[in-house]
Amino acid sequence: MIELKTPAEVERMHVTGRFVAEVLTEVGRVADVGVNLLDVEHHVRGMIAQRGAESCYWDYAPSFGKGPFRNVICLSVNDAVLHGLPHDRVLRDGDVLSADIAVSIDGWAADSARTVVVGTAAEEDLRLVRATEEALEAAIAAARPGNRLGDVSAAIGAVAREHGYPVNTEFGGHGIGRTMHEEPHVPNRGQPGRGIVLRPGMTLALEPWFARTTDRIVHDPDGWTIRSADGSRTAHSEHTVAITEDEPLVLTRRAAEAP
Repeated sequence: MIELKTPAEVERMHVTGRFVAEVLTEVGRVADVGVNLLDVEHHVRGMIAQRGAESCYWDYAPSFGKGPFRNVICLSVNDAVLHGLPHDRVLRDGDVLSADIAVSIDGWAADSARTVVVGTAAEEDLRLVRATEEALEAAIAAARPGNRLGDVSAAIGAVAREHGYPVNTEFGGHGIGRTMHEEPHVPNRGQPGRGIVLRPGMTLALEPWFARTTDRIVHDPDGWTIRSADGSRTAHSEHTVAITEDEPLVLTRRAAEAP
């Protein structure tokens, strides 16, 4: 069942979204050569505690994970792209870091992700990151009342094709609201004109992620971290978006981020 939110409820999600945006802005600031992933994790824990927010990840135990997740942010490096388990690893020059976080404030969740290149950036890595950002903006532009869910998915897939990146459909976007994961599932590839009709009050976490040369994935022994099957580098961008009567409302837009 898809729950439509009232404008007041969307605004409560927007409060959460602004905080999520602040956290990801801070992660981009502190992620540098020589920084340990565990230090990033503990820094974010402090921000969440100070705000009085609640991590949507802590104790999360879905069917695809191995036991409860005992961290507050996913940190995925290079060929790792999703559900990266923070661990004792120091960031090196040229590393590609994807950070994904979802929190709840006063019972309303927001979810967002960004990818940054640490230190010296290779052009091919920047191109991959920009492709996920372009795909996300294309998906947001398609998130209008009267359009269908397939239009959103097709917009992501079209950008991937334009850049020559394959698309995995096992993991993608999702509904969000009172909990982190709600209906519907939003694949990163689809057919325009297909699927449910988008209506004002729907709130979606849209999250294109690409690997440079494969659409296949493998799991680390930790049971969480997902990597490209061929070791190629990856990138991930995500925003929580509300469907309104007019323009889509991005609830997790970062202050310095230009749409």
